[in-house]
Amino acid sequence: MKVLGIIPSRYESSRFPGKPLIDIMGKTMIQRVYEQAKKSKKIDDLVVATDDIKIFEEVKRFGGTAVMTAKHHKNGTERCLEVAQSLHSQFIVNIQGDEPFIHPDQIDKLCSVISSDTDLATLIKRIKDPNDLDNPNVVKVVKSVDDHALYFSRSSIPFDRSMNEISTLILNNAVWKHIGIYAYRTEILSQIVKLKESELEKIESLEQLRWIENGFKIKTAETHFDASGIDTPEDLNLLIAKMKNGDLKQ
Repeated sequence: MKVLGIIPSRYESSRFPGKPLIDIMGKTMIQRVYEQAKKSKKIDDLVVATDDIKIFEEVKRFGGTAVMTAKHHKNGTERCLEVAQSLHSQFIVNIQGDEPFIHPDQIDKLCSVISSDTDLATLIKRIKDPNDLDNPNVVKVVKSVDDHALYFSRSSIPFDRSMNEISTLILNNAVWKHIGIYAYRTEILSQIVKLKESELEKIESLEQLRWIENGFKIKTAETHFDASGIDTPEDLNLLIAKMKNGDLKQ
């Protein structure tokens, strides 16, 4: 089983232009993502997929592998497919390019659940902070008994009307957050990029709902590590503060 790790990375961003090249205590963000992903024991190859020559040259500078892709892609999923088709891997892991402290165990955990019977796979983590339940930036997920995702939402799910305190859900380990890293079989990836935007996807602004609405199954695996994505300059400042305090596990 050959697994290719792909880090989609684009320079343009409405909230934080040029963020792949921002300096995070001596290293660019794309370098930190690449170096963390490289520690994975279960991916065979790793490549950055970008449409920007500055990112391409930065990856080459620190000794990584990069591929130039077309500029017309609407999202990282489409960018992954272009690279997957040229490199001929059976399985693809889509690693977010704005997660400079992704833990290699997260990648390995995801790889452990992909197989010829798996359409797609992703990670979930138990919610411990009650504030996350009503935070729309924390995507929640409910799953089946065989660990397939049933639904993703920015709202608090599940809702238990018999409970008076939302913290009870947390104490009972009944709520999960989504960690946005995906694995796919290459033939499944080629199918999902052709799907039209779905109604639930439009409502929640969550691409994975398009796949579920069209009958694809998403296998989930539990991780004990959180995500530290950077979407804004404020996120960067918080991350650097955590680094200085020694609060980030690498």
